[in-house]
Order: sequence, then structure tokens, then C-alpha cells
Amino acid sequence: MSEATITRFAKAVGCSNVRDMKIKLAQSLTVGQRFILEPVDQTGYQGIYESIKQSLDINRKLFKEQDVETAVSWLHNARQIIAVGMGGGSTIASKELQHRLFRLGYPVVAYNDGLLSRMVAATADANDVLVMISATGYTPVITETAELAKQYGIKVIAITPDETPLAKIADILLPIKHMETDFIYKPSASRYAMLALVDVISMGLAVNHKNRSRDKLRRLKVALDSHRGGGDRQPLGD
Repeated sequence: MSEATITRFAKAVGCSNVRDMKIKLAQSLTVGQRFILEPVDQTGYQGIYESIKQSLDINRKLFKEQDVETAVSWLHNARQIIAVGMGGGSTIASKELQHRLFRLGYPVVAYNDGLLSRMVAATADANDVLVMISATGYTPVITETAELAKQYGIKVIAITPDETPLAKIADILLPIKHMETDFIYKPSASRYAMLALVDVISMGLAVNHKNRSRDKLRRLKVALDSHRGGGDRQPLGD
């Protein structure tokens, strides 16, 4: 087969030249290995719990307490807290942040739509705080929303891996680290790292303003117990 034929084929499949085609083939092979080869799972169902535990043990060492304290201060003084997450685990984490903080009396709303997030970032107040949650830190609409918010002087807190585009935009980074394996059938444990940071932020806000938090949680408990009944030690607000 002539070089000209190969070049024509490369362009026909959307590559600029043969070299570009080779690079894309290599990338596809790397990405696809986990889906071609059948990995052996040596942990069974108990491995689900072990992978979650391992992820939490590693991620608990990544954040700086001073960064958490600064983030808590910003959120407490914010006119409005805007949580943004898109995709699977990131959406769950942003919703969970909303669920945790409204219990404590904070004005918080979660957005999971790209266009809505951009609109909110463009119209937010300089006294608002944006919490961007991304499992990868590379999703274009997430980084674009963060950049747009920064243009208007809005503080950005990111829960995302270090050294990613989103991490570099953020004013405060609360980093996470993925613990992925070749066993593709097991759900990713990375979302637990994001949820743990949501709990860290929530507890930081609660204990720094105990009187207010105690009153809000007491009222929540009374409202739920009078509605559903049950024992005194049921999860508070869940």
C-alpha cells in the first residue's frame, strides 16, 4: 500500500495526517484496554467496601485544614452559595451540599445544567460564592462557568483533582484523588471522596456557629418526628 493511499485514508477518517492517525490509534488502544481484556476481580463483593475505605483513607490526607477554614468563612458570609456539579458523582455531591447546608439555614442552591450554570455565574453577585464540584476537573462547561464567575469577582471553591484546569482557576482547592482500577464493573469510589468533603464543609459551618446550628437542627428534628414518628436516634434530617 502506498504512502499516498494511507494519507488519504487518514484524512477520510478525520485525521489531519498519518502521524495524527497513529497518535489517535495509540490513544484509543490505551483507553480501550480495560474494555478489551477481561480483568480478574479478586476482591468480590467485600471489595466494594474496601475500595471505598481505601479512597477515603487516601483523600483525607490531601486537603489543608486552613483551606477548609477559609472556605467555611467564605460560605458563612456569602450572600448566596451556588453549588455546581455535572455528570454522575459530581451532580450527587452538589445536591448533597445543598441538602446539608439548607438544614443549617444557609441560602444555597445546586445547578447541574451547563447553560443554567453559565447564566447564574454571569448574574451572580460579588458577595456570592461558587462551589464547583468535578470528578475530573476537565469538563469544559465547568471550567468555563468558573472562569465566567471569576470575571465578575465571584469567589470560586473547587472540589476536584489537583493540577487540572478547574483546580488552576479556583481560589480555594479542596483536592480529591481517583482510585480507579481495571475492573470496570465496580462503581467508582471517587464520589465518596467528594461526599466526604461536603461533610467536612458542612460540619465546619455547623460547629463554628453552634447556637444557630443547634436551633435549626432542633426545629428540623421536631418537624420530622412529629410527622413520621420512630425512635429518637434516626438520622437527623434524612
